[in-house]
Amino acid sequence: MRRITILIADDEVEIADLVALHLQKEGYHIVKASDGKAAIHAIQSQSIDLAILDIMMPELDGYEVTRQIREKNHLPIIFLSAKTSDLDKITGLVMGADDYMTKPFNPMELVARVNSQLRRSKVFNQPTAVNTGVLEAGGLTISPDQHTVTLYGEGIVLTPKEFDILYLLASHPKQIFSAENIFQQVWGEAYYDRGNTVMVHIRTLRKKLGEDISKNKFIKTIWGVGYTINE
Repeated sequence: MRRITILIADDEVEIADLVALHLQKEGYHIVKASDGKAAIHAIQSQSIDLAILDIMMPELDGYEVTRQIREKNHLPIIFLSAKTSDLDKITGLVMGADDYMTKPFNPMELVARVNSQLRRSKVFNQPTAVNTGVLEAGGLTISPDQHTVTLYGEGIVLTPKEFDILYLLASHPKQIFSAENIFQQVWGEAYYDRGNTVMVHIRTLRKKLGEDISKNKFIKTIWGVGYTINE
């Protein structure tokens, strides 16, 4: 069985070594990169199952590395950064990261989040014997097998989390999902206080669906309750 390989991209050697030490104890194979270009090279030259990225790196920052990864790859990405503002976190999630942790950090919490993301990725990517079928909702066509979305025949580029939220809502057209429901089902973790994370993803998802310039509202907000898909 192939070992799971995790990329740690951080120009702080001590941080990278600390993260590597704890993940190696879990049996993971570690690849390190000290700048953004080296991180991209690692992704392109070998099979990486999850990436832990710093934001402030030489050559290419973590945001740009994430953008380039998301052009071709859906592997889980966790930001581990000293940037602690809400804007930084929101930017990271909007760019396509699956999780965001700030420095200083608890190494065991990072390990737990890595394990959670890998479990979810394994479930999502495993082959299924039954075709789950294409979903359609008011001009939207959502293919879970191909992981694609089209709007009136035009392709829409979504991050993995945006796709998962849209698919969750579209596959339960009469159900209202609270922010807590969405976070628990899409992120696969305990909710705590992550409502802002869900709200940011819903906002960017709506923008990509053209809801800011169109009368069509694909995602309906039920104030004080949650979100549902407009049939």
